[in-house]
Amino acid sequence: MISKVLINGEVSDGRIPVTDSSVLRGDGCFEVLKTYAGSVFALDDHLRRLANSAERMDLPIPHASTLAHWIEQVAVDVPDGAIRVVVTRGSSVAGVEGDPLVIVFGHPWDRGQNATRLHPVVAPWHASGVDWALSGAKIISYAPNMSATRVAAGAGFDDALLISTDGLILEGPTFSLAWVIDGTIETPSLDLGILDSITRRQVLSLANEVGLGTSEGAWPLDRLDGAGEVMCWSTIREVQPVVAVGERSWAPGKVTAVLAKRFSALTG
Repeated sequence: MISKVLINGEVSDGRIPVTDSSVLRGDGCFEVLKTYAGSVFALDDHLRRLANSAERMDLPIPHASTLAHWIEQVAVDVPDGAIRVVVTRGSSVAGVEGDPLVIVFGHPWDRGQNATRLHPVVAPWHASGVDWALSGAKIISYAPNMSATRVAAGAGFDDALLISTDGLILEGPTFSLAWVIDGTIETPSLDLGILDSITRRQVLSLANEVGLGTSEGAWPLDRLDGAGEVMCWSTIREVQPVVAVGERSWAPGKVTAVLAKRFSALTG
């Protein structure tokens, strides 16, 4: 069930103009936040990332305090769920007026399966370390990523693992990946152009708190041959065990379980 929808702070029926940039061009940015017992988790971090995305896209957005107020209004309707914020550029049709939009709504969140199986998919659309204008921006143009998920499902897997054209591990379509080798958590570096995931930041900090080593870098897919366990991180998935990547397989591991428990405690 969808919560009330706010568009530019006003309660709306959720309809937006067909001329809007989000519809015609996929031109906009977004954030997904989680609520726990009525509290929005890591709100300030999400607002900072949204501001960075908007700046890189040259999109006007309201002040962070205004956005926070709108998000918290929606959180009343969705005390344990997901809240989505979408910023658009307005009309993309010459001669047709249309203001930029900030859309905020929430919905229930289903944790889904306890573990996931990933299919490696080469991602030629991914920057893979090449700096460009929208590096680090969380843009709404996710069609290639969603295609990768469908390719993985067609191969009998739950989701995809994006691989660069030269064979480096990148990220999932909507999540970060990490694995454990000899007690150290390894995860692809932000220098590869992967999303600066807020859950990724939180979990790496939790790993340091419990005395686990962490390493960020660039690794080929066969790096996973030496992994004792693999996991993915995201706002929606939180800390989720990965039990297969292609033909490689693992049992859910102790490190993943510890981090999942710590993250659950962090969210309250």
